[in-house]
Amino acid sequence: MTGFPQILHTVIDTTDVRGLAEFYRQLLGLEYRPGDEPGAASQPDDVDWLVLTDGQGTRKLAFQKVDHLERTTWPLPDVPMQMHLDLTVPDRESLEDHHSRALALGAELLFDRTDDPDEPLYVYADPAGHPFCIFVG
Repeated sequence: MTGFPQILHTVIDTTDVRGLAEFYRQLLGLEYRPGDEPGAASQPDDVDWLVLTDGQGTRKLAFQKVDHLERTTWPLPDVPMQMHLDLTVPDRESLEDHHSRALALGAELLFDRTDDPDEPLYVYADPAGHPFCIFVG
């Protein structure tokens, strides 16, 4: 055995691949993989797969087209989260700055636990309904 499998990226299902990729690109300061940029000759208007990378070209998130996606009903149990992303910031001031940014980009606030002295956090749904958290870590 030569080692363990490595995570390449996390893939998120969505009915709007470009829209959700753009949301996370702006929220996390990521870049499109070369050839995945809007208007790239290799990309049709209605894409079914896109990849975002960090500044060094390391894959971080990918987006895959699905025909239907049922939004989570969390915290109600009818439709579970299935997965969520945990994002950290260094302090409460950054938490509030990124809270405002997330909302401006189209996130929906699901839960506010900023009164917790040990781990203040917000839980959101992205534009496709996937939950994600931003907390001081």
